[in-house]
Amino acid sequence: MVLVAVMVATPVSAPVMTAQAQVNPTYASIVVDAETGEVLFARYADSRRYPASVTKVMTLYLAFEALAEGRARLDDRLTISPRAASQPPSKLGLAAGQTISLEDAMKATAVRSANDMAVAIAEHIGGSEARFTAQMTLKAQELGMTHTRYVNANGLPDARQLTTARDLAVLGRAAMRDYPQYYRFFGLHDWSYNGRNYQNTNGLLRTNSGYDGLKTGLTNASGSNIMASAVRDGKRIITVVLGGQSSASRNAHVAALTDTGFEVVRLRRQGERIQVAQTFFEQRGFGNTPSSGPLPPGAGPVQYAQMNDDNEDASITAILNARTTTAPPAAAPPARTPPRAAPAPARPAREPAGRWTVQVGAFRDETVARNWLTEVGRRYSRQFANAERTVQTASGWYRSRFTGMTEAGARAACEALTERRWDCTVIGPN
Repeated sequence: MVLVAVMVATPVSAPVMTAQAQVNPTYASIVVDAETGEVLFARYADSRRYPASVTKVMTLYLAFEALAEGRARLDDRLTISPRAASQPPSKLGLAAGQTISLEDAMKATAVRSANDMAVAIAEHIGGSEARFTAQMTLKAQELGMTHTRYVNANGLPDARQLTTARDLAVLGRAAMRDYPQYYRFFGLHDWSYNGRNYQNTNGLLRTNSGYDGLKTGLTNASGSNIMASAVRDGKRIITVVLGGQSSASRNAHVAALTDTGFEVVRLRRQGERIQVAQTFFEQRGFGNTPSSGPLPPGAGPVQYAQMNDDNEDASITAILNARTTTAPPAAAPPARTPPRAAPAPARPAREPAGRWTVQVGAFRDETVARNWLTEVGRRYSRQFANAERTVQTASGWYRSRFTGMTEAGARAACEALTERRWDCTVIGPN
């Protein structure tokens, strides 16, 4: 009778989980609080895996860096080389000698996961793919991705190209922290080019569960990979799953891990002491033994459907709360101002105060609006040295504005932002 009771109480899915783990050595996962960097859950997170097309997050990170530093512009024309044109699918399929804007090449890389466009970007920014991938590896080391090496820009199979789930979480945090103005590329649901519409390979973006990026990947050697980020109630979580057996099971597992991460956040906010989140995850069935596999007990269909619009305000709203004051920004000026929500104290004016305003964003969240105002003021400290910072509210929107400027100063500042493709609006005296 005791034996029968034990058999009935044992979840049916447990043996299946163990069997999957034994035949799936490519699996690894990690769940990270994007703001603090706390690892909420990790399973084989430091074991080296093949990144597949998640590689393209680093490719785009270096493109963001080049844009922020003025070494490239979104309207640059890229000429497709024979090498880029010869890349296997997924690809956009331009022939050698054809041209495309850098912006469209980046969108093709993010949405279509276009291997040819990733190489075209690498050649445009690095001079050659080999030189660019050396820069990718160097950047990985600078970011603290200690187990990562790149040898190509698109993630096509190569035994030398390796990473870990933990390293990819570091990269995800860096992308949204260092380049909030470009993070929107990772959240595009779809993209139209030459009369054809392409949907993002990341199906989680078309859900109602707060997902707004980053990238998927798939090769026979890697399994089904994803680096996903979601925001709920002002909190951001990054989940990396490598080695999924299908995109459907991978997405279900990501959803279960992410949901559990947000549950930890919710319980902590209610005052519950969950000091070791890993234990909480394991109590939920995410691997009580080293042999545990990628699917949680009882994993079934997970209901999710859509999140943000694709406009920049929505994308920035979703990511600014994940910024930290400790990691170096990509295009930081010599003197950094720690990002704080409060407006900057009044300073002596170096020129007569004006009545013109520059608006740099409008958001649904006041904290996000203030954080963005601080960030823009930090990156463009010279242009806004004599301006006051203010967040004005109207119709449920919080508008980030620099006020008290002269007309010449406001127009010059907005021109500097526009040159780098940052949104801004000059507003004259009322």
